[in-house]
Formats: sequence, structure tokens, C-alpha cells
Amino acid sequence: MLAGTAPLETLVPGAPEIRSFDIEPVPLADVEMLHWSFEVAAGDLTELYPPALHPTLPPMAIIVAWAVPESPWGAFRLAQVRLSCRSGARPRGFLVGAVIDNAAAGGALADHWGLHARTGQVAVERYYDAARVEVAVDGETVLAARADDPEPLRANDIQFFGTMHAAHTPAGLRLVQFDPTFEMTRAERYTPVLEVLDTRAWGQPRLEPTYPVVAFGARANATLPRLRFATRPDVNAFEGAETLA
Repeated sequence: MLAGTAPLETLVPGAPEIRSFDIEPVPLADVEMLHWSFEVAAGDLTELYPPALHPTLPPMAIIVAWAVPESPWGAFRLAQVRLSCRSGARPRGFLVGAVIDNAAAGGALADHWGLHARTGQVAVERYYDAARVEVAVDGETVLAARADDPEPLRANDIQFFGTMHAAHTPAGLRLVQFDPTFEMTRAERYTPVLEVLDTRAWGQPRLEPTYPVVAFGARANATLPRLRFATRPDVNAFEGAETLA
């Protein structure tokens, strides 16, 4: 099984600090979610991941967009770029970068769940025949993706996997598992179209999208849970996984 070889110091810039794992779950109602998957060419694949994670074959970039109409920090829209991987035997997404349009919500995600997101402009739109996300930072478009020709699915036909991202914790530098739960009320499959992905702006210039795979959309009641698991970034998850108190 392939394992990551990225130096641990590449995880440190931008890694938030979680001072305590003692947080209460946060419910988010009527969240609009969009996911795109694209195969990527990435040269030496293992250099994109820390040793704790295993690349998937083929490697895929996963674009995730949320539109949250109400939260304790106000409405927000969040876009993420992830790399497909496994932590031990379980599928996960390794966070490449994130952008959010609400600084207070971004601060809470960083402080409580270790998810670092830059503040920018995020538009998430859904129409009867398509859906779209567009992200800009400092006035420059860094992501634009479209999802065409929706096909209705049953609400339980799709499953979304959690994210692994680096954070400083009371136990040291860890990859924490951010694993929201969802109660789906609507789901559909789309044809994915990638218009813009500035991989340098997302912090991983070696990514090269090559082939669109699929796009999904859903509306759901989501819950941001208490963090339950983390892993040491320097060894595989079979050795380094930890249950958080």
C-alpha cells in the first residue's frame, strides 16, 4: 500500500491550534452541498500526503462547497479542495485548502475543529438544471466549477467522507478527523465541468486535473460533531490513531 512521504514541516504553515477537544456539537439546518471529483496527474503522488495517509489510485481532487443559511456565527459559504486518500482502511479526504466568506465562522472552524480556511468570496448556486460554485480571493478567481443535467437520487444513495487536516492540539501536531454527520432531504447526480482551478492559489501547484468523474448535490441537516479521532502524521494510522478524550 502506498504511503505519503511529504515532510511534516509542510503541514505546519497555517495549521490552527485547538486548545481543547471539549466542545458541543453544532447543528446546521438546510445546508446546500455540492461535491465534484476529478482525476488528477500529480507526478510523484506520495509527495502530496503525510506518512499517515495512503493515496488512492487513481488520485482524485475533490471539490466541496457548502451554503449554510444559519449558524451560531451567521450564514456562511465554505469551499474546500481535498485529495482522496485512506486513513488506515477508511476513505478520507486530505484537505489541500479552504475558503470561507464569513470570518467569524472561519475562526470557529479553526479553533474548535482545526479546519483552516482563508476569508474570500464564495458563491454557491443551484438552479433547476445546474449548480455552480465560484471562489475568489483578493479579487482573483481561484475556483469555478459547474454541475449540469441533474438526475434525482434517493437521499441515502450517496455518502460523504470526512476530512483529515493538520492542527496543533494538546497532544502535539496531529491530523484530526473532521467528520460531520448529515440527514439528507434531497440528492442528485450531475455531470461535472471544471472551469477554473488555480492549484497554486490552493497551495498545491503540482495538481493537474485530467478527467471529470462525477458531481453530486444534496440538501441536508448537518451536525458538526465533537472531534473523536486524530492520528500522528508521521506514522500510518494503524500505528498512530488516537481516540480523543
